Amino acid sequence: MAETLFADRIVQNLLDTDFYKLTMMQAVLHNYPNTEVEWEFRCRTDENLAQYVDEIRAEIHNLAKLEISPGQLDFMRAIRFIKPDFIRFLGLFRFNPDYVQVAVEKEQLVIRLKGPWLHVILYEVPILATVSEVRNRNRYPHLQLADAREQLYRKFDWLRTHASEEELAGFKIADFGTRRRFSYPVQEEVVRCMKHDFPGHFVGTSNVHLARKLELTPLGTMAHEWLMAHQQLGPRLIDSQKAALDCWVREYRGLLGIALTDCITMDAFLNDFDLYFAKLFDGLRHDSGDPLIWAEKAISHYEQLGIDPKTKTLTFSDGLTLPRALEIYRALRDRIDVSFGIGTHFTCDIPGVEPMNIVLKMAACNGQPVAKISDTPGKIQCLDESFVTYLKYVFKVN
Repeated sequence: MAETLFADRIVQNLLDTDFYKLTMMQAVLHNYPNTEVEWEFRCRTDENLAQYVDEIRAEIHNLAKLEISPGQLDFMRAIRFIKPDFIRFLGLFRFNPDYVQVAVEKEQLVIRLKGPWLHVILYEVPILATVSEVRNRNRYPHLQLADAREQLYRKFDWLRTHASEEELAGFKIADFGTRRRFSYPVQEEVVRCMKHDFPGHFVGTSNVHLARKLELTPLGTMAHEWLMAHQQLGPRLIDSQKAALDCWVREYRGLLGIALTDCITMDAFLNDFDLYFAKLFDGLRHDSGDPLIWAEKAISHYEQLGIDPKTKTLTFSDGLTLPRALEIYRALRDRIDVSFGIGTHFTCDIPGVEPMNIVLKMAACNGQPVAKISDTPGKIQCLDESFVTYLKYVFKVN
């Protein structure tokens, strides 16, 4: 019997999400339990998703049936920086459909979240995975799991052909592909194959459920929402990034030390990333703009602060492919530690399939706008143009 690419359930359980959603959720519980937020869905590719609105709405509504099991709580409890009160909270947590609106406006799929940050934070990844899988099972119903597996092995073969094991000694990759995966069975198969057939290079997955199931390390620290929210939570807008980083340090005391840099651009971030933070954080994550230009800025910044770049890590996660990761690795491996989080290229790359570029981003915090500018021109995420203008003025962004 042929293996299917689709399972009866799209989202397996509460841990079928990215690890950094849970690490941020704990920090929100401890620091901002009453903060209200709003989120907006966006499809960056030209595609009519409105035709699937009824299926998507039903699947999102079914998320309310999920609850965490004792075994899953035990897995979280074993992570040294997860606190007992957060474990108790996870044991009680349920998705609340009242915080989600799914509709069609101007012939486009619209998804909005509005409610307490603590109670909507886990919606992002399951909703994106749901939209992706509903669309894929309608467009590609006859594909088989073997198609995804064979494509992955072709990538392994390419890498082994273009680089020796000696050269790849420090080449580290992780699965970051939950939110835009083709389907859950595809992601599980990809992660399983990488664990068994790419040992020494595959270091883990961002998916907590798969990390537990396959005995891997769950990976992740913070996402853009953490810094974006502080634009309305910090004492002053100009101090928002410092406030976000400082709160993170107080929460995790030196653990989970990879900081995301492109909420307001790398240059604006480095202006705030002084010696104090540079020593406290283990490294930085790239998520937009030219990765090598970004890396040069990071290395130069560490050197100016008197820090040996080889003691720090740069993690790359922006639309990576294996060839691009290898190119970056070769350029930087002798200068700074590097690692790679690869998503769509692993979990939604099947011959004949056109992957989507979909996002669900925070739009407001406590009733006020927040923005993500990034290092990629035109990739601004904000519903209020006047706030973007003000943010650029405050942080001297062109």
